[in-house]
Amino acid sequence: QVQLVESGGGLVQPGGSLRLSCAASGSRFSINAMGWYRQAPGKERELVAGIDAGGSTNYADSVKGRFTISRDNAKNTVSLQMDSLKPDDTAVYYCNRLFLILPWGQGTQVTVSS
Repeated sequence: QVQLVESGGGLVQPGGSLRLSCAASGSRFSINAMGWYRQAPGKERELVAGIDAGGSTNYADSVKGRFTISRDNAKNTVSLQMDSLKPDDTAVYYCNRLFLILPWGQGTQVTVSS
């Protein structure tokens, strides 16, 4: 069973940057399309960025041009570089597969506030 551990969140001022990391156990990581999701208080969890096995990416309109997803198959990690952060980006961020969702990890809190 693959386990997911997210890290890298924190408190940042508007306009600042953070880099999130997700460590995934499991020998078949490289064939899975992966994504970063977020859930803000009182809102449903949403997909913000995805990357397939070949490295092709897609983004939610709300983060396009500000967030960059990447993966390192040798290290079984998926990262999310977040720039030009806005208060609306405040949420708990999770990584998971894009298909056949695994049990969710604990997530990492991102708070954008002055």
